[in-house]
Parts: sequence; structure tokens; C-alpha cells
Amino acid sequence: MNDQLFENAFEGMSEAEAREQILGAAKAYCRKYHNQNKEYHEGDRIPYASRVYDEEEMGNLVDSALEFWLTAGRYTQQFEKDFAAYLGVKYVSLVNSGSSANLLAFMALTSPLLGERRILPGDEVITVAAGFPTTVAPVIQYGAIPVFLDVKLPNADIEVSQLEDAVSGKTKAVMIAHTLGNPFDIAAVKAFCEKHGLWLVEDNCDSLGSTYTLNGETKLTGTFGDLGTSSFYPPHHMTMGEGGAVYTDNPLLSRIVRSLRDWGRDCICPPGRDNFCGHRYDGQFGELPKGYDHKYVYSHFGYNLKATDMQAAVGVAQLKKFPEFARLRREHFTYLKEALADTEQYYMLPEAAENSDPCWFGFLITVKEGVEREKVVRYLEDHGVQTRMLFAGNLTKHPAMTDDPYLAGKWRVVKDLSTTDRIMRDSFWIGVYPGMTEQKLAYMAKMLHECLE
Repeated sequence: MNDQLFENAFEGMSEAEAREQILGAAKAYCRKYHNQNKEYHEGDRIPYASRVYDEEEMGNLVDSALEFWLTAGRYTQQFEKDFAAYLGVKYVSLVNSGSSANLLAFMALTSPLLGERRILPGDEVITVAAGFPTTVAPVIQYGAIPVFLDVKLPNADIEVSQLEDAVSGKTKAVMIAHTLGNPFDIAAVKAFCEKHGLWLVEDNCDSLGSTYTLNGETKLTGTFGDLGTSSFYPPHHMTMGEGGAVYTDNPLLSRIVRSLRDWGRDCICPPGRDNFCGHRYDGQFGELPKGYDHKYVYSHFGYNLKATDMQAAVGVAQLKKFPEFARLRREHFTYLKEALADTEQYYMLPEAAENSDPCWFGFLITVKEGVEREKVVRYLEDHGVQTRMLFAGNLTKHPAMTDDPYLAGKWRVVKDLSTTDRIMRDSFWIGVYPGMTEQKLAYMAKMLHECLE
């Protein structure tokens, strides 16, 4: 396009007026060319998840781009503030992915600032093998020992009856995920951690918006443990493209997470705010010269895991929509549960955990004896219904665990993983994301019936 056409587009305008015109055009563009919902016909592809957005996300994204700050800035600060208020926690650190959030949550527990409670290489962390690998990867990469417990059906949540069998003198933490939005037994797990003085990390990446009632108090999942994590990858409950968050009420853990996220710096001044604390050149740290520039003092060996302000700009708009997203996920789950009620001879259907109100990420189905998962999944996929496995199935069976001689003897299993193996063989899930329609939900239920014929 000839740039000269726009040479005088903003003639006589202030920068604020020009920005307003650009944002108005961007929002109009979104209304006209994005989110043009095509009429659905049976057999059209039904994804298990997708982005749901409108002109507000587009406007925020363009607004951030016009500033060209690029790294963490005012939208990041706004999102952290708004997300903390939504969760009811004191501290939120925005990061570039849910996997990075899990990495930071675990690595925070290895900080020397935690004294005797610090996790060291060789210490043990209780978890499950039926889930996503990045819940476990930080444990292995650091040199700690994952201790795998089995799960139970129909919800694929941790088998709490095995917790006491898992404890050893080296146990330091429990790090597990809520499965597809359905909380694990928080009451039992939290009581166990308190009894043994263990850290609890809730991987809340698939369960944002789920609630659990403990001792008469109802709170959002991710806020019961010492640290919680979220993911904002496009299929998740809300998105900013890539992105994640770590949250806590513990000021020391928050300080450690921020340090690890921001290269390991000891300094907590925000980006672009030199000497915000007023003490940049008057401290004594380690064996450095007195007054060494605090922006280059490192209390940890960290990373750069910040999100960009453009991602945060999308997240600010998404968070405003989140209550409606959560309502629709619950509504879609209920529709499928009722539509498939007559199939329980063939399918094991999910049940909300006791004392919980899940904000469902997906609808988990485990086939019963006489039904082959492969045939069901192939039929659904061939007829336009996208399916997913329950992530790793059994993480201990994957090449990353079985083919790496370095990992030999670096993890252990409590009792056996028989139910985990069944999930690996017999379970799959379909979507309930907010962009579903009743027509699509009805078709998915129809195909789940039809494939049994």
C-alpha cells in the first residue's frame, strides 16, 4: 500500500486524537474481519478449544503496540493487580507461559533464602504421572526426585490414600495439578502437607475459576497452597497467546519468584524505573564492593521469563470476560453430562470433586470394558470432533523417562500406577470451551452415541 496515502492522515491532530482514531479503526477492523462466525453444519470441525475474543482485546493490543514499550510495562502492572484481586491473593507475577510459571514456582522453593525448608538436589517431591510433563520437569531438571502416586477415577486426581506411604526423610513438597478443572482433594492434601511441614504447589493451569470449600470457606483453586500457577495459552480458560502467572500470599516467596523471573536480580525496581527504591548505590551485598550497582546484584541464578506488555494488554481485556467464560464452561459441561447420561454402561463420565464447583477445562471420558478407546476416538475425529488424551497418560512410560540413562533411579513409584495405566489406555477428553454452541455440543453427544453402534 502506498504510504503517501496516509502521509497527512493525522494532520492537525494531537497524538491522543491520532491514537483514538487508530484504536477506533482497529476495533472496527476486528468487528468486520474477525469473529465472523460461520454457520455450523454437522461434520464441520469442532475443536476442543479456541480463542474467544473481540474488539476490546484487539484495541488493547494495538494500544500497547503504539507505545512500543514491548517488554513488561503498564499493562503488565494492571494485569497483575487485576488478577490478584480476582484470585484474592496478595502477589501475582506475570510470566511468559504456564510452563515457566511451574518452573518458577518450583525453583522458588530451592532458594537459599528459605533456610532448612529449601529443596536441595536429592530431595523428594510428591506428584502424579497422569498429567502434563511440565508439572514434573522442573523437579527432574533441578535434580530432585519425583515420587509418583497413582490417581483414581473417574476424576484422575491424586490417590490421597497413598500419601502417607510416599513420605520419607527427604520429602520436601507436593506439586500436583487439578485435572481438567476438577480440583483434587484439597482438604486431604493440605492437611497432609501441614502435618509433615511440606510445601504445596498447585498447578492451576487447567483449573482457573474452579472453587473449593474448606472449613466452611470457599476459595478459588490455586490459592490454597503456598504457590499457584496459571497458563494463558490459547486453549486455556483465558488467553494472551503465550503467558502464565505465579501467585502467592507469601511475601518472601513472591520476592524469590520475581528475582528468578528477572534474571536472578536482587533488585526489585520495575523495568525502566532506575533507582526506584532510592538505594541503588548504597548497599553491601556478598563480597561485592560496597555501593555496587544494585541492578546488577544477583541473589539467585535466574532467567528472563517476563511476558511482553502486548500479551498483558490482551490479558487485561480477557480477564474482564472471564466470569462469562467460566459460566459457559460449566453450562457446556452440564449439557454433555445430561446428554450422555444413558451411556454409562459404556463410558465412565466425570464427577465434580466433593466440596467443589469446577470450572471445567474439558470433559473426560474413560471407556469401560468392551469398548475400545481407539475406535471411539477415530470415529469422533473422522466425524469432525477433535479429541485429546489426558496429556502424558503415564509420564513414566515416555521416552524422556525410559530412554535417558541419566534418569535411571532418579524417580520412584509408590505402590503401582495401575489406574494411571488405565487412563493411558482408556481415557480421552473433548472440549467445553466458551465458543461452543448447543448445536455443536449436541452433535458431539450424538457422535459419542453413534460410535457405540
